[in-house]
Amino acid sequence: MSKPDALLASVAALVESEQSNQMSLTVVVQGAVITGRLAPETVWRQRVAEVLGDSDRLGVFSAVFADRGAAAEASGPPTHLHFHLARILQGSLGIPETGGMYRIALEDVSAWTVGDVSYSDH
Repeated sequence: MSKPDALLASVAALVESEQSNQMSLTVVVQGAVITGRLAPETVWRQRVAEVLGDSDRLGVFSAVFADRGAAAEASGPPTHLHFHLARILQGSLGIPETGGMYRIALEDVSAWTVGDVSYSDH
């Protein structure tokens, strides 16, 4: 998508206003289906910083994500969706099973729906 969907941008702006982190969304990005819950960028950055900080080999990168100033410098409407507890759907699997942290440019979303998609073999 060369220009982000205005409705999706409005959803992202509401999440960024930190009024809720309960919005589940499923998006299609370059043929990949990603499903999960949206988070404000500051919350997403903090969680990524915590995960990296716990790593012996990747701890040095945590400071990049923990820099609240960088997130605050961004002005105007959101340009990215920040997913947590997200999975890339592949057949009947969600990768990773426990969910991951994904940052997706709004302009790259070609289709979307409200809700968290899951599969069941039963």
